Amino acid sequence: MKIWNKYVTISVLILLPIFLFFLSFLLGRFPISPLEVILTLLSPINSNFTVSPAISSIVFNIRLPRIIAAMLVGASLAIAGAAFQGIFKNPLVSSDILGVSAGSGFGACLAILLAAGNWMIQIFAFLFGLISVLITYLISKTYKTGGILVLVLSGVAISAFFNALISGAKFIADPYDKLPQITYWLMGSLSSINLDKLLVIIIPIFSGIFVLLLLRWRLNVLAMGDEEAQSLGVNPQKFRAILIIACTLLTAAAVSVSGIIGWVGLLIPHICRMIVGPDHKKLLPACLSIGASFLLLIDNVSRTAIAIEVPIGILTAIIGVPVFLYLLRRGYSQWS
Repeated sequence: MKIWNKYVTISVLILLPIFLFFLSFLLGRFPISPLEVILTLLSPINSNFTVSPAISSIVFNIRLPRIIAAMLVGASLAIAGAAFQGIFKNPLVSSDILGVSAGSGFGACLAILLAAGNWMIQIFAFLFGLISVLITYLISKTYKTGGILVLVLSGVAISAFFNALISGAKFIADPYDKLPQITYWLMGSLSSINLDKLLVIIIPIFSGIFVLLLLRWRLNVLAMGDEEAQSLGVNPQKFRAILIIACTLLTAAAVSVSGIIGWVGLLIPHICRMIVGPDHKKLLPACLSIGASFLLLIDNVSRTAIAIEVPIGILTAIIGVPVFLYLLRRGYSQWS
């Protein structure tokens, strides 16, 4: 029976994002049939398939980049959150624990204040996300003792600092032009995604995912404590730094293209532990699948539920909070 459940779980984790990927092409203001979607997706490799230029433009220029972006952002935030929870041995840690989201948010605000284009907003958000984590790490290294606790507290302080800078940017922004743009960006959205923005984040996201999947067994070792890790031949400081760099790349890249989206990095790892258990060799791949599926589903609701598009960050909070409270009510005990 356990073997059967194992294969059912694996099948669901593989098929769910694939199913939502194709379903998402059918949703939107302009209706497209399943056959039209299939023929359009196959048209670049088979010239015998003739499709409408309008449908081709909608599929390749609008929906495909957004679908891929939603899946990449969801997978990145989820796997980074799971890795951070393993690194810090704390189930309440999320992917922005070291200040990356606040730093990215300030970078985007600064670019908007400077009247930079969309491309520069993304670059500023990505770079300031990396800078915020670098500052957090350097501050923590000035203390000889404290270790992980000092690193987390440094992240909290840097997050507060950059959030204050964001408030300052909103205070001085033009209330009729730049302030609405800043506010909307901070709420999280994929409405402005295109192929150019997507290409910018692919390398850091795939690099971060590759590193985490390659080293995921070491997260199990780190969870035992530094002394046990050293006895097993693992340098905890070295691998913790590598994992933090990978998680930072993932989170900064995701936030730079989507804005600040909460709860994904906190909630999805908990759901995945209920499905596959706490073993990071299984947990991280599961987070990729469920994270991608979750945010793609949320984005579909965001752009189709009502006449105007609802920012993703609002929906993830509305859905994430009750689900998280439900897990607490059940007396969640999967963490070990």
